[in-house]
Amino acid sequence: MKTKNQNKNKNSAFEKFASAVCKATGSTPVFISAFLLVVVWAISGPFFDYSETWQLVINTGTTIITFLMVFLIQKAQNKDSLAIQLKLNELVASSEFSSNSLVDIESMTEEEMVIIQKYYHRLSELAKKDETIRTSHSIAEAHEQHARKDKKRMQIKTKNKTAAKPNSTTSSKTAKK
Repeated sequence: MKTKNQNKNKNSAFEKFASAVCKATGSTPVFISAFLLVVVWAISGPFFDYSETWQLVINTGTTIITFLMVFLIQKAQNKDSLAIQLKLNELVASSEFSSNSLVDIESMTEEEMVIIQKYYHRLSELAKKDETIRTSHSIAEAHEQHARKDKKRMQIKTKNKTAAKPNSTTSSKTAKK
């Protein structure tokens, strides 16, 4: 039975391997080596009469390498993507004026993200209308402004209802006279 430390070491060994392979395969020397291998293969064609076996060698080799690289590259991209998300979450969470609702945005549905995208599109339109680029807007600011508007509407409704109702003490005194 393997312990958590053994599994952790195995995972970190695979992560190290995947990172090293991705870094190496993206390097100039490895690209030049692969290019030269293809050139040597192409030059060797006449010696093998461009046979099916000669073609099969390059097809099989490139297919296997491509198949394995897909998984290694995806592993590296997942790790990089997570690191970027965490860094952005830290920036959002640490900024006094940013909206914390964006901290876990990657777990939102696509429809929810489209709503937020529309909101930011609207903010960009507002920013274009501002006289200065120093004016800022945020989701939190928009919510506060909306709450102030709702409160003001409620005060107006209450005031209108009070003005529309006749005062009961005043109307009863008038009736007695």
